[in-house]
Amino acid sequence: MTRVDDAGRPRIDVAVGILLAEDGRFLLASRPAGKPLAGFWEFPGGKLEPGETPADAVARELAEELGIAVEPAAGCRPLPPVEHDYPEMAVRLHPCLVTVWRGTPTPREGQELRWQAGTAVDIGVGPLLPATLPILGMLADLAGSRRAHAAGTPAPANAVTRRTPSRHAAGRGGDHPTSG
Repeated sequence: MTRVDDAGRPRIDVAVGILLAEDGRFLLASRPAGKPLAGFWEFPGGKLEPGETPADAVARELAEELGIAVEPAAGCRPLPPVEHDYPEMAVRLHPCLVTVWRGTPTPREGQELRWQAGTAVDIGVGPLLPATLPILGMLADLAGSRRAHAAGTPAPANAVTRRTPSRHAAGRGGDHPTSG
């Protein structure tokens, strides 16, 4: 959805799919030539359509951009929204953590795809869109919560934890990444 902010700039609501592999890596995509901010890296996603939930938009966008199927109700866990002001527009990102999908992510819009691990300071691609940075911080916090939980330390009450379904139950077969 697009609105106008107080400065007269478009304010765009964007659904963002954070594909999280079992090994903790996440998928980033480059913005293709011909789009604003081409060459920058971001999480896949796109504008919310009128009446669409962020989870529904993530499922639609990931099908369009990557050719994968995500069940909005079961495969998309919302994270807190992120707002960022660019000179030409303001965006409100609605990130969804996606741990269950069917198919192999394949670039369908001229973008490059890369599985990454780490934080904004040690990530292997760039430049990153500035609005992507707070989401990378959320992922680092989630990884810390998962490590603490695995070590027997209870996760904080507000922590998002990732369940790891079996490959057979998820219907993914060998579609999860195993190498960079």
